[in-house]
Amino acid sequence: MGCPGRKALSLLIILVLVHLHRALSQGASPAGPRKPFLERLRRLEEQFRRFQEVTLTHLQDLARNYNLSYDVDARFQSLARETQAVALAVNQSHAAVQSDLSHLRTRVQKTQRRSRKVESRLLALGAALSERQRTQDREDQEARRGALQDTLAHLTALVQGQDARLGALEARMQGAGPSTATPALTPAQPLTPPGLPSPSSPAVHRGRQVLRPSPETGDPPQDSAGHPQGTWAPPGPGSQRAWPPEKPGETCDVGPVLVFPNASTQNVAFLSPSFPWGLRALSVCSWVRTASGRLGTLLSYATEENDNKLVLHGGGNSLAPGAIHFVIGDPAFRELPLQPLLDGQWHHVCVIWTSILGKYWLHVDRRLAATGSHFRAGYEIPAGGSLVLGQEQDSVGGGFDSSEAFVGSLAGLAIWDRALVPGEVAKLATGREVPGGAILTLDDAQWRGGFVKQVNCSCLELCP
Repeated sequence: MGCPGRKALSLLIILVLVHLHRALSQGASPAGPRKPFLERLRRLEEQFRRFQEVTLTHLQDLARNYNLSYDVDARFQSLARETQAVALAVNQSHAAVQSDLSHLRTRVQKTQRRSRKVESRLLALGAALSERQRTQDREDQEARRGALQDTLAHLTALVQGQDARLGALEARMQGAGPSTATPALTPAQPLTPPGLPSPSSPAVHRGRQVLRPSPETGDPPQDSAGHPQGTWAPPGPGSQRAWPPEKPGETCDVGPVLVFPNASTQNVAFLSPSFPWGLRALSVCSWVRTASGRLGTLLSYATEENDNKLVLHGGGNSLAPGAIHFVIGDPAFRELPLQPLLDGQWHHVCVIWTSILGKYWLHVDRRLAATGSHFRAGYEIPAGGSLVLGQEQDSVGGGFDSSEAFVGSLAGLAIWDRALVPGEVAKLATGREVPGGAILTLDDAQWRGGFVKQVNCSCLELCP
């Protein structure tokens, strides 16, 4: 029996003793009635037995209540433990859902940025195509106008020649007298001066190149510029046409070579520090060898304001094979042809830009491959961003995508804050001289983890 039972039994004994004492006192009193002692003792015994039964019943009720409260306590403790376990599971599920939502939000934001980027580039490409079409239309109109003027001048010369011949015939007729026979002139046979084609000759056909034999020497046919048919003439001083490419020799002493062996997003090199000041002109030159049949991202410069302040990347679905996007302050870009780089050999590439009239030039193996103007005229590339090699940034220093990674090797990379002239590009590409004043070189490259490695080769052709 527990502690409450012992207390009740003690109380019962005390009450019995008090009641017995009171009965004995009343029996000894001379004024009270005299009753036999045994009868009183029997009544007390009966009262004690009844009191004992009542007490026992009460104690049993107390015990049952105590056991019930103990069971309720245990049940509440079990429920509390179960509630804690459920709460912990709910917290863990909530944390997992929050993590998944965070990843999903990041992917959605990245997809939205890329969608905006693609949309802006498509708009810029549409504007460039419209401008190119307008330029082509103007050139076609000017060509037709020139052809019409040439035709008119030719017809004028024909008429003048006919007038001169008629005058000569009239003079001969007047000098020979009326007995001299006059040749008949019909409209179907117009007179043509020596050395000039007739009006029905292909020489007056609009917009076509004329191939005609020399009237006096019998030389091979020539085109309208005077070049013999089937021969090739070198371009003039103002022409952008390059000479046929020569097979380059060995290229040596260009410094360390940075190798990007695969398309992992961990393969990235940071040029640190990046641009020390804002740039209004830029020259990026490097020896490049691709190993995957696509160009990927050569260089990417991102700031908090714009993650595509300066980008040279290719290989996207919107690009032709061998083409790259030259981006300055997204969404403005120009598409540049770099098809020669797809042969897996070393090539020297220089991309040059100046904010003066927005002029830009692309040199491949020291030959001019593309040029243009009105590209970010008056613009300044800000300082303080993140400049990386081999990856395209969707955020400052991150947000890489393996589909845009560069796979291949870079050597002799250098960046200038001015526009190199063609003579400097030629000397750099042939290894004769490196222009001074470079603000960044491959010696400033740093890489963390990944599979990027630096190798030293005496000549590029000997690099693995």
